[in-house]
Amino acid sequence: MTLVQLTGERRWLEAPYRPLRPKGLDDNDSGGLSAERQAEIREAVLAAVRDHREGRLTPQDLTAEQVASMLAAALGEEVPDDYGPLLAEELGLISRDVDLPEAPLGFEVIIVGAGISGLCSAFKLKAAGIPFTILEKNEAVGGTWLENTYPGCGVDTPGHLYCYSFDPNIRWTRYFAKRDEVWSYLDRLADEYNVRQHIRFGTEVVRADYDASSATWKVLARDAGGCESYLEGNVLVPAVGMVNRPLIPDIPGLDTFDGPVMHTAQWDPSVELRGKRVAVVGTGASAMQLVPTIAGDADEVVVFQRSKQWAVPHPNYHRPVSVSVRTVMEEVPFYAAWYRLRAFWNFSDRLHPQVQVDDAWPHQDRSVNASNESHRVFLTDYIRQQLSGRPDLIEACLPTYPPYGKRPLIDNGWYETIQRDDVELVTEAIAEIRAHDVVTRDGRTFEADVLVLSTGFRALQFLWPMEIRGASGRTLAETWGRDDARAYLGVTVPDFPNMFILNGPNTNAGHGGSAFVATELQVRYFLQALGVLMEAGVGSMEVRDDVFWEYNRELDDALSHSVWAHPGMTNWYRNAAGRVVVSSPWKYLDYWDRTRHLAVGDYTVSSSTPESIP
Repeated sequence: MTLVQLTGERRWLEAPYRPLRPKGLDDNDSGGLSAERQAEIREAVLAAVRDHREGRLTPQDLTAEQVASMLAAALGEEVPDDYGPLLAEELGLISRDVDLPEAPLGFEVIIVGAGISGLCSAFKLKAAGIPFTILEKNEAVGGTWLENTYPGCGVDTPGHLYCYSFDPNIRWTRYFAKRDEVWSYLDRLADEYNVRQHIRFGTEVVRADYDASSATWKVLARDAGGCESYLEGNVLVPAVGMVNRPLIPDIPGLDTFDGPVMHTAQWDPSVELRGKRVAVVGTGASAMQLVPTIAGDADEVVVFQRSKQWAVPHPNYHRPVSVSVRTVMEEVPFYAAWYRLRAFWNFSDRLHPQVQVDDAWPHQDRSVNASNESHRVFLTDYIRQQLSGRPDLIEACLPTYPPYGKRPLIDNGWYETIQRDDVELVTEAIAEIRAHDVVTRDGRTFEADVLVLSTGFRALQFLWPMEIRGASGRTLAETWGRDDARAYLGVTVPDFPNMFILNGPNTNAGHGGSAFVATELQVRYFLQALGVLMEAGVGSMEVRDDVFWEYNRELDDALSHSVWAHPGMTNWYRNAAGRVVVSSPWKYLDYWDRTRHLAVGDYTVSSSTPESIP
């Protein structure tokens, strides 16, 4: 793809150079081509890069249609033409930036949170010259990547996709980056985009009230010392994400445990695990990373499984990015961008059919369509192979619900780890916790020195515990109830003018992809809203009630045909009533299309006078 983009010679997309489709999830480094053909291509690339560096070769401009056809050639499979514009944006050929007018005197945007989405907003506002302040409860940027420091913490998305499209990270040392590298990437960009001066660290938002008389948000914040301060802004952007507040399970006696107790998102590095008996509650994503990492260091690890999980093997999960590959990504034009684009396709909409219910499929108890069934068979065979000789563990680990019904995990050596002599998997539910042990409902007692809660987050309590009050005086918590958050496009809610949520309800692409992609689409949408407000003299902008409910009816209908609504399981995507609150039913292409151009008619927009601007 680099060669085609550098030279414009499309013969490289055809036989005998066209790559063959890979059989698995590996990078298909050979392309299925002979050693001689590979060498020919490499020599041609080297010559083209030299000519480019010496000014003898000008890279070709690609159309959106050409991007789609080239990606199809790289993957050896069909990529529909209508993906072209989205792919061109991801490739960096089409900008997602929004042209904004000069901000009126006194105009201010208040962002809550300096994680992925808060920083993305800051970068774009800074470039547009729009005044803003970020209120961040922690003492540094990074959000969840600052807070989660447990052993083994890292991404379960390919690292080259887990970064901003407008500033991709080509410095990863692993194909699936660990926590320190992800946090360092975000921390570095905060300096490179010069936004740190706009962040008030150690400052937590307590409440935010919309003042209809001035069309402004009045925000009460509190620092770590308890001192309170007030801010006033025209626009409020809650950007706190879904994995922000740890979920502490309601287990009898939890507060009586006499040793260290810590949630994986509140890890205490001073706690020594060596030689200790460690009890881990939960078998989700963090446990999948933690347990294989501490096994062998701790004297004994007992894992209390709350639900069975599908775990997907990936050949790159433990693989380092070699120095030679990093050199190619730094030195060869377009190489890293095309590598990222291939990961985008393989880990996003290509997987979307897996999560769609086929009503005619006869095996709804175990899968939702033929493709999902094929995936179930593959993963079942994998688990049986990994646990061969341990039928007790096969029965304990093999899920009975369809793949993707819960968040799919990447196997971090889990099945190998639970077979160790110093690791025990317990499937019986916990009855109580005592000073020095954990008791299960069947009466067994497990001694422990350290208790680790790998129990996830309060993902259903969006924006909790902030008290956000709309134009009517009603709070967002009262509007939503305990666990039924809704927003138009996941971004905005009637009665809460000039508020744009990032990573809000139903914006998590459960079929795969990267949080960075959805964030960029939402930030572009919110920036368009800023443009509307400023053109209207900075008054108020509120999504229409009929538009909001029509969208949510469509959303709920689509979700009812997704695997996450399957009755055979529970997951953290669904509320107590069974409605899916976290996951998005849309393909990335669908969500991109819905957010690409803000429809002003979806909103009630009222203009204001300059005097009303704080």
